[in-house]
Amino acid sequence: MNGELTDKSRVRSRKAGKLPPWLRRPLPANDAFRHTERTLSSLGLETICSNANCPNRGQCWERGTATVLILGNVCTRNCRFCSVTAGKPGPPDPGEPSRLAEMAKQMLLKYLVITSVNRDDLSDGGAGHFCDCINEVRRQCPDVEFEILTPDFRNCQPQAIKSLGRCLPFVFAHNIETVPSLYAVARAGGDYQRSLSLLRTAKESYGRIQTKSSIMLGLGESDAEVEQVLQDLRAVGCDRITIGQYLKSSKNSLDVAEFIPPARFDRWKQKAVESGFSWIISEPFARSSYFAEQREIV
Repeated sequence: MNGELTDKSRVRSRKAGKLPPWLRRPLPANDAFRHTERTLSSLGLETICSNANCPNRGQCWERGTATVLILGNVCTRNCRFCSVTAGKPGPPDPGEPSRLAEMAKQMLLKYLVITSVNRDDLSDGGAGHFCDCINEVRRQCPDVEFEILTPDFRNCQPQAIKSLGRCLPFVFAHNIETVPSLYAVARAGGDYQRSLSLLRTAKESYGRIQTKSSIMLGLGESDAEVEQVLQDLRAVGCDRITIGQYLKSSKNSLDVAEFIPPARFDRWKQKAVESGFSWIISEPFARSSYFAEQREIV
């Protein structure tokens, strides 16, 4: 990577061309997809699938799975890789846990991934609401297993970790997103070491739970930087990793600097295996909750 370029100019100086064939995916509209869509709409539930314009929405909804977005669809930060609306969010919805439980019943879910926007306006970052949602779904659907994909709980990690301890067990996921040198332009408000600290604290606090993270490629990172991220994640005990292609999700999002060929994702999978991750998805369409319900992927 050219050391004379600043982080911002490094990203903007490279712009990938047209979408390559391996990244073209049609949106299905079969009965299973429509059932998922109707269920979510009728219950007034948000998903990261829609709010972040995820390219896997069709495939996942077709399988009857979705990643639910709690605590509203307005984020207190404005990360340049993300299309979720930034602004001042409203208060947590006390009816949301019961609607999640109803969704789980209607969709016959066995595995539920719950994520949220950043809620820096809340004293616990929204951790208590995560627990309310988990505990209510568990009360009505005791066989459901959970994965939570949390924000970094800026300024309240101890309180958040303690609060989440009320609703174990779950897979604890928090995305590192990109290499630390690109945080200033891609993840304003985030902090690489803070994210590592959260993953370490969760692992140390919750015993045998699995921890998980995700990184996007194609923003202008170097191979050496990605290797270092893998090492850093393993150093804090992270068990699971997804590695996927960054795609521009809105007109205001950062441009793609490079489209990574599938063969390079295969090589990153091998690197992750060598690093000691026990659950790995490394492919262009990989996202943090992609096939999350599968117990073993190596």
